[in-house]
Amino acid sequence: MNMLSVEFFIAFRYLKAKRKGFFSLITTFIAVGGTTLGVATLVITLAVMSGFQNDIRNKILGIQPHIIVVKIDSEPFKDYLKIEDKIKTNSDVLSVSPFIYKQGIIRSLGLSTSLIIKAVNYKNENGMLDLSKRITVSDMSFNGEKIGEKSIILGSELTKNIAVSAGDKVVLMFPNNFGNIPKMYEFTVSAVIQSGMYDFDSSLGFIDLEEGQKLFSMQDEITGFDIHINNFDKAVTAAAALQKDLSYPYRVKTWIEMNKNLFSALKLEKIMMFLILGLIILVAAFNIVSNLLLLSVQKSKEIGIMSAIGFSKFSISKIFFYEGLIVGSSGTVLGIISGLAVSFLLKYFNIFKLPKGIYYVDKLPIAVIPADIIMIAACAFIITVTAGIYPAYQVSKLEPLEAIRYG
Repeated sequence: MNMLSVEFFIAFRYLKAKRKGFFSLITTFIAVGGTTLGVATLVITLAVMSGFQNDIRNKILGIQPHIIVVKIDSEPFKDYLKIEDKIKTNSDVLSVSPFIYKQGIIRSLGLSTSLIIKAVNYKNENGMLDLSKRITVSDMSFNGEKIGEKSIILGSELTKNIAVSAGDKVVLMFPNNFGNIPKMYEFTVSAVIQSGMYDFDSSLGFIDLEEGQKLFSMQDEITGFDIHINNFDKAVTAAAALQKDLSYPYRVKTWIEMNKNLFSALKLEKIMMFLILGLIILVAAFNIVSNLLLLSVQKSKEIGIMSAIGFSKFSISKIFFYEGLIVGSSGTVLGIISGLAVSFLLKYFNIFKLPKGIYYVDKLPIAVIPADIIMIAACAFIITVTAGIYPAYQVSKLEPLEAIRYG
């Protein structure tokens, strides 16, 4: 039996053996339990936060394209078909859809609010974003292929704000460059769409591209392109390549850039939760330190005997280091298992019901990311292993004769 196995065997026997006093046993359970609780809490919290982040991302990509191309000076595209053909030469691009953006006011039954009109080719836009899956109610005239003449699709929150539904009439008002009286047009609500994102649902309306070109006197002109690529995670790389191909005065923007503030806030919140909940593991580490120091006092006589029969101070210190390693590793493994078990229960069983009107989901979205689990396990392991260094060092300073005499 080599020296490493002897040291580890003794450390394991110290944990397994019946302790002198109930307090020692309690401190061991607190050390293991504290680590388990901290690790499990971190696993569950990060799984929930990652789930919400993924859910928000999916909702955004359900109403926003991966990439858009606009002009820096906000002027309309002329001869846009040539630009469209150039964009399609990029190998990452799956589909391209031209659009027109305009801001205006929508009014119905004395209620009015601002809105953003997006004029699109509905068939192309639907193929890119699956808009039809998000339509909650539609007029009989809406065939799912074309929005229709003088027809508009509105966000669900916007329809609530002006008290309309599919089939109702609304008035759209836009600024007039030649006078103070705005241009006004009557439209029929052909469908109501719910993306799950309040900002979109409360301000966005879709009309046909041809209708928008007539309304805004933009024959054969558009204000930008929606672009769908084969992998949304490669949006930054694809956008950089498109920017190089198109150059000035065109601006290529990714879905990440368009929602930079939102995802930056979510990332910061995730980091802060990790740091705050990591303090639980740190507290457990102090429990490990106190537990090992208490054990060293109880086992001082045995330590003296081991020194007398030939164990080096380094070997004895390793016994207590291994004991801290066992306690910390046990807590970490139990915490990971417990956290994953609770996370999967929350994911596959509707334990906590959420008000869908507020969150747009009726259960907690859970996403267990392997990188998060590895990071948690690594941090917990490092903290708990580090906690065993000081007690091991203190044990190595004991003199054999004094340990036997006063142990």
